[in-house]
Amino acid sequence: MPDKILLLPDNIANQIAAGEVIQRPASAVKELLENAVDAGATEIKLIIQDAGKALIQVVDNGNGMSETDARMCFERHATSKIQTIDDLFHIRTMGFRGEALASIAAVAQVELKTKRKEDDAGTYIEVENSVVKKQEPVAVPEGTSIAMKNLFFNVPARRNFLKSNAAEMRHITDEFTRVAMAFPQIFFSLTANDQQLFHLESGSLKQRIVQLLGNNYNAKLVAVKEDTDYMNISGFVGKPEAAKKTRGDQYFFVNNRFIKSAYLNHAVSNAFQEMIAADSFPMYVLFIDLDPTQVDVNVHPTKQEIKFEDEKIIYAFVQAAVKHALAQFSVMPTLDFDLDASIQQLPSIQQPFTEKRQDAATGTSIFKGFTQKHQAHIIEPSQKSELKHWKSFYEPGVGSRESGVGSQESVISSFKSGVKEILQNENEDTLHSRLTTNDSLLTTQLHNTYILTETNNGFIIIHQQLAHERILYERLKEASDGKPVATQQSLFPVTVELTPADTAILQEISGDLQNLGYAIEAFGKNTFVIQGTPADVETGNEKLIVESLLEQYKHFSNEIKFSKREKLIRSAAWQQSIKAGKRLTEREMHSLVEDLFNCQQPNIAPNGSPVYLEFKKEQLEKMFGK
Repeated sequence: MPDKILLLPDNIANQIAAGEVIQRPASAVKELLENAVDAGATEIKLIIQDAGKALIQVVDNGNGMSETDARMCFERHATSKIQTIDDLFHIRTMGFRGEALASIAAVAQVELKTKRKEDDAGTYIEVENSVVKKQEPVAVPEGTSIAMKNLFFNVPARRNFLKSNAAEMRHITDEFTRVAMAFPQIFFSLTANDQQLFHLESGSLKQRIVQLLGNNYNAKLVAVKEDTDYMNISGFVGKPEAAKKTRGDQYFFVNNRFIKSAYLNHAVSNAFQEMIAADSFPMYVLFIDLDPTQVDVNVHPTKQEIKFEDEKIIYAFVQAAVKHALAQFSVMPTLDFDLDASIQQLPSIQQPFTEKRQDAATGTSIFKGFTQKHQAHIIEPSQKSELKHWKSFYEPGVGSRESGVGSQESVISSFKSGVKEILQNENEDTLHSRLTTNDSLLTTQLHNTYILTETNNGFIIIHQQLAHERILYERLKEASDGKPVATQQSLFPVTVELTPADTAILQEISGDLQNLGYAIEAFGKNTFVIQGTPADVETGNEKLIVESLLEQYKHFSNEIKFSKREKLIRSAAWQQSIKAGKRLTEREMHSLVEDLFNCQQPNIAPNGSPVYLEFKKEQLEKMFGK
C-alpha cells in the first residue's frame, strides 16, 4: 500500500493560506495599504478597476525595496518586522504576518515596481500563481507600485462567490476609510474606474474625519484626550445630536490598528447614558495607545479582534475619558440666558417692588425653601388634604381587604397569568370579525404610541409603529414581487450629497428602490436628485428619508443573513412607518387597525415582536376578583 500523507505543493499551500488572508478584494486592499504605511510613505494612491476584480493597485512614495527584498517579499513567512520571538510581542507596525504578498501572488497576477532612494534603477517583477515570470531593472520614481490583476483567476469557485461590484466596492471603501482615518498625516486618494472618489490631503484628525464621514460632523465633534502611565486615549466623539438610530460611524483604533470590540463599544455607550435615546448609537473615532505587551493582536487573521491583558481597566478608562470630555465641553442641555424682550413688559417688572410686596414675598413657603436651612424639602401640611400617610400604603390589610381587591402580590400574579393566557395562540380571523362587526366600538390612543381598541369581548392594545411596519412590509413585499409602488413626483426635486460609501450602497440598491416607489437619479460625482418618493410618504423630508433609509440598510442586523432585497424591504418598512410618539386622529387609528387585520400575518412585526395584545372580558373580571 502506498503512503497516503503527501506534502502539498507550494502553490496549493499558498492558495490555502490565501483563503485565510485574502477573502475578497477589500482584504487585499487592507494588506497593501498597511504595507505602504509601514514603508514610511507620505503619499498613498489606491486605484481600483471593476471593484477590485480586474485591478487593485497601490502606489506609494515610501522607502522602496532592494532587488533581493523585492524577490523575497513574495515568499511565505518573509518579513522585515520580526527577527526574534520577543519582537512578536512588541509589534507597532500594521501588517506583520509575512503572508500578505505571498497570498496575493497565489490568487492573482501581480506586477511590482519598486526603487530605493540610493539605487540608480528600480526592480520590476511579474508573479503569477506564486511563480516569478519576469524580473528586470526598470526606471521608476522612489517608492513602490504593486498592481494585483484578475483576482482569483486560478480559483474560479472563489471568484464566483464574490458579491456584486457595488457590494465589493463598499467593502473596499470601508477598508480604505479605516486606514486613512488612522493616519491623517498621510495623503490618500482612491480612484475607481477612472473616477476619483477620495482626495484626502494631510491634516489634522478632525479634518480627516470630516473628509471621510461628511461635513455634517464639522460642528458636532467633541475632543477626547486623556494620558496616563498605563495608556493614552485621544480622538473625537459626536455630540448627542449626532447619534443615529443604527450603528453608524464608530471607529476604535488600538496602536493605530482598527479593531472591533463590542466590549469597548458598550463603555462608550454607557458614557452617553441619559444623554441620547436608548435605541440610539453615538458616533466616535477613538485611538487607544498602550504598551504592545498588554495586547494580543494575533488572535484573528485580519487582526480586527484583539485581546487585552486587563479588559476591565481599558473599559473603565474609555468610559471615564468620554464622560470627562462631554462634561468638559459642556455637552449637556444649557439654559438660554438671552433675555426675551416681552419679559420686560410684564407687570412684575414694570411695577415698583414696595415694602408691602417684599413682606408678602418673604412670607411664602417658596421663599423660605430657598433661604432657610434644611427647608427645601419641606411641604407644609394642609387641613384640606385628604391624602393618607404614606405608611398606610405598606401596612398589611389597610384598604385592600376592605375593598375586596386582595394583596398587591396577588394582583400582580393574576395579571401575569392573564397576560400568559392572552399570548397563547389566537385566531386572527375571529379577532378580525369581533373588531369589524361593530363600527361603534371605542378606539383611542395611549401615550401617543399605543392604540386601544374595544372588541365585543374585551379590548386589544396595538403598538402603532410595529403595526404600520407589518402593513408596509407586506405591501413592499408585493411590490418587489412585481407590483411596483406608485411614485409621487416631487414638484421641487431635492438634491442630496452622499459620502462615497453611501454612494456605492445607493448604486447597489437603485433598481430595487425604483420598485419600492423611489425615483432617484445620479447627478454628478456623489450627488443624486430625488425626483419622487412613494405616494404614502410625507413630502418635504425627501433628503432625510433617503439618508435614513441608507443608514438603516447599511447597518442592518447581521445576526440573520437576509438577501439584499429583504434587507431593503425591512429597512424601508421601518423608515416609512409611523413612529412611537406621533399623535393620530381617530380616522387614522381606524384605518391602521383595519389595514393591520387585512395582513396575512397581523400578530407579528417583521422583527419578530408581537404587534398587539388582547385582553378578554372574562380575564379582566378574573384580575379584579369577580
